[in-house]
Amino acid sequence: MKPLPSTSSKTPVKFRMPTSENLVPIRLDIEVDGQRFKDAFTWNLSDPDSEVSVFAKRTQKDLKLPLAFATQIAQSIQTQLTEFRSYQGQEMLTGEKIVPIKLDLRVNHTLIKDQFLWDFNNFDSDPEEFAKTFCNDLGIEDPEVGPAVAFAIREQLYEIAIQSVATARESRNAKKGRRGEYSSISSRSTGAALDLMKLFSNRYSVVRKRKEWDVYEPMVDILSNEEVNALESMEERKPR
Repeated sequence: MKPLPSTSSKTPVKFRMPTSENLVPIRLDIEVDGQRFKDAFTWNLSDPDSEVSVFAKRTQKDLKLPLAFATQIAQSIQTQLTEFRSYQGQEMLTGEKIVPIKLDLRVNHTLIKDQFLWDFNNFDSDPEEFAKTFCNDLGIEDPEVGPAVAFAIREQLYEIAIQSVATARESRNAKKGRRGEYSSISSRSTGAALDLMKLFSNRYSVVRKRKEWDVYEPMVDILSNEEVNALESMEERKPR
């Protein structure tokens, strides 16, 4: 897929994920009769809606969950897909927009913290490929970490895309000369970062500020069973 042409901050494009594949991040957190199911994955919009029910029933069966979970899973996925589709066709602002991405994840026994800048205007970027390289560079062996990193990136890009829709709407209604929300969002992450920008390859859209290398160096820690159990207990007590 060829990257979309670069746009200025005043040139809108139609809403979509700013990545090579227009995948929808789906997060499930469902509780039925005291039993809780949590999951996170991406969904291809080109798949027919009938696949939602098939996926929900298969998940319920494979995990031996109570039958009521199948309906709840399907409803949650469909609600999130409907919300995503509600933005389609609307305009969003892109342009020279460098956005901060933060990772603060625990996947099984692996704890990851990192922060970097992402080129929101690179519509050929690939979070999954980046996550694969990220794990290889840091020597992370757990195969579940890569998908979790990619999902975290996609989820944050989705939120920024939604913000960009609101910004485009405000821009159309703003008086001439008003800088609006987009300028304030961009100014927080550009500046020094743009001075360090180099030509991104089609798949990589990441830059780290040189002066912050020591501060934002990736942190990976392998937790003991006791630490994992303590964290899981804390997570279970958090309100949904």
